Amino acid sequence: MPDILATLPLSAIRIFEAAARLKSFTRAADELGVSQAAVSWQVKALEQRLDQPLFTRLPREVTLTPAGDRLSRAASEAMSVLRMAVSDLVDTEEGVLSITTVQSVGGQWLAPRLGGFQIAHPRIAVRLDASSRVVDLQREPFDLALRAGHGDWPGLEAHFLIPAAQTVLCTPQVLAQVGGLATPADLLRAPRIGSPDFWASWFAAAGVDTSGDHAPPRLSADAQALEVASALAGQGVALGSPIFFAQEIAQGRLVAPFDIVADNGGGGYWLAYPAERRRVRKIAAFRDWILDQAASDPLVARYRKS
Repeated sequence: MPDILATLPLSAIRIFEAAARLKSFTRAADELGVSQAAVSWQVKALEQRLDQPLFTRLPREVTLTPAGDRLSRAASEAMSVLRMAVSDLVDTEEGVLSITTVQSVGGQWLAPRLGGFQIAHPRIAVRLDASSRVVDLQREPFDLALRAGHGDWPGLEAHFLIPAAQTVLCTPQVLAQVGGLATPADLLRAPRIGSPDFWASWFAAAGVDTSGDHAPPRLSADAQALEVASALAGQGVALGSPIFFAQEIAQGRLVAPFDIVADNGGGGYWLAYPAERRRVRKIAAFRDWILDQAASDPLVARYRKS
C-alpha cells in the first residue's frame, strides 16, 4: 500500500494549517501571500486526496469538521517543529532575540542589565516586548519568555530566576501623611494600592486580623510596575518586590516600613522557551547569561531563602 503522506504536497499542508488556525481562507491567504482562490483550491485538492471534507463552508466563515480538527492539531505541531528545525539549522549567534516579558521583570530588573548581555554578544540584537499577556511560544514569533508562575508549562523548558516577594512600599511623604505606620495593622486605615487578594496574603503573613469593616484598596492594575508607579506618585501604599524596586528603595524614593514579605502562593519568575530549541545558540547564550545574573544578585539569594 503506498504511503499516502508521500503523495501530499507540503504546500497543501501548510495552507491547510494556516486556514485551520485562522478559521478563514481569506486570512490564510493574506498571511501566506497568496490568493484566496489558491487557498480554496489547495484545500479542496487535499480533501479530494483524503476523500473526506476538512472544512464546513459557511457564508462568512469556515469551521473544521472532526477530521479537519484532528488533522489541524497534527499539522500545527508538525509545522511548528519544522519551522524550529529550519531555524536551528541556519542559526548563528547573530540576528534578533525576541523576548516577551511581564512588565515588572522586564522594566525593573532585566532592562538595566541588558547592556551587559549586548556587550558580551554584540551580534545579537534584543527585541523586548513587555506585556501581561501569556504568549504562545510555540506559535508566536518570540524566542523566549520571562513569566510568572510555577514553571509547569507543557512543551516549554523553564528555569527559575527570581522568587515572588512582595512587601509594603510607599514614599516618605505618604508615610508621613498617614502618621507613620507603627504596626502592620495600621495599613488597614491607609490608602492602599493593589489586588485585594495580594493584600490579604500580605496581611496573613504579617499576622493581621482583617475581619471587620475596612476600606478596600483604592486602585489595582494588571502590572505590579503600574501599581508601584502610582505609589511613587504619592497615591498611596502599594505592594511591590524589594528585588525589582531595590534602586528606588536605595535612593530613598520608596521606603519599606516592614520587613515582612509575602509570596502570594509561591511560584516566582521564570525563563521559558520551547524545549526543542534549547540548543539554539542565541537562546543558549541568553539563558546562560540571565541565570548568572540571577545567581549573582544578592537580593535574589536573600528572598529565595526566606
